[in-house]
Amino acid sequence: MTGRELDAAGITDPSLRAAYARCRALNARHGRTFFLATRLLPPARRPAIHALYGFARYADDLVDEPAAGVDAAQTMARLDGLEAVLGAGLRGSRSEDPVLAAVVDTATRFGIDGALFTAFLRSMRMDLTVSGYPTRAALREYMHGSAEVIGLQLLPVLGTVCEPAEAAPGAAALGRAFQLTNFLRDVAEDLDRGRLYLPADELAVYGVDRTLLARCRETGRPEPRVRRALADQIARTRAVYDLARPAIALLHPASRPCVATACTLYAHILERIEARDHNVFAGRVSVGTGRRLTLAGSALTRALWARAGTRPARELP
Repeated sequence: MTGRELDAAGITDPSLRAAYARCRALNARHGRTFFLATRLLPPARRPAIHALYGFARYADDLVDEPAAGVDAAQTMARLDGLEAVLGAGLRGSRSEDPVLAAVVDTATRFGIDGALFTAFLRSMRMDLTVSGYPTRAALREYMHGSAEVIGLQLLPVLGTVCEPAEAAPGAAALGRAFQLTNFLRDVAEDLDRGRLYLPADELAVYGVDRTLLARCRETGRPEPRVRRALADQIARTRAVYDLARPAIALLHPASRPCVATACTLYAHILERIEARDHNVFAGRVSVGTGRRLTLAGSALTRALWARAGTRPARELP
C-alpha cells in the first residue's frame, strides 16, 4: 500500500520514497489510533501525514527514549543538531537525512511554516528541564509547541473550504485535546519519567499532589480524591473537544472522516478511563481493536462518498 500512496502523491525519487516509508512505519508502530484514522484519507495525502508524524515521533523518542548512557545535556545537543539539519533542509527545500528528507519535502510541497517546527522543538527541550506545571497557563505554553502546532502543520495537508486562518484555532484546539487525553492516559508512565502534565493548582483543589500520585502509582490504584481530580481533568478536556469539533466542518470534505474518526477515538479514551474508575495507574488505557475497527469502517463509507463528491475550490492536490 505504501507504493500506491507514494505514487498517488507523485513521489518518485527512490531515497525520498524510502524516507516516507520510514516515517509511515513510525506512524504504524507508535500511533495506532492516529494511523488508523489516516487510512481514511485519500492516498495522495497520506505520505505527508506520515512524514509529519514521523518527525514528531523521531524528536520525541530522542527525549523519552534516549540511547543507553545519553544524558540530558547530550540529548539537548542532539535536538540542537536536529533543528540545524532541519533548518538547512527547509532553506534548501531538500535534505539527505533518512527521516528529515520526508518532512522537508512535505513542508516544501504544502508551504508549512518553518516556525511551527521551531516551536515544536522548543517544547521537546522543555521536557529535559521542566518536570511539572503549576498552572494551566504554564501547561498551555508547553502544549502550543508540543500539540497545537501539530494541528497547524496538518492543516495545509488536510485542506480547508475556507481561509486557512479561519480553521487554524480549531486545528490547534484539536491537537490540544488529543494531547490532554494522552496526559490523562499516561499519568503513570510520565511519573516514571519524572514528569507530570496535569496543572498542580487544579489538582491541589482536590488535595492531590505529585507525592500522592506517586503513591497511587506504587499501589496501582487511585485514592478517592485522585479519582475526583481526574474526573475534573476529564471534564476540562471534554470542553476542549467541544471547542475543536466545529472546525472539522471547515476541512476539505475528503479529510473530514479521518479527523472526525481520530476525534471520536481519542475522546473514547476518556470514556475508557471512566469505565476503569479513573485507574490510570494499573496498565495503559486504550480503545479496543474492535471498537477502533467499527468506527473506522463507518468512517470509511463516509470517506468514499466524500472522495466521489464535487471538489471544492480550495482542495489541495
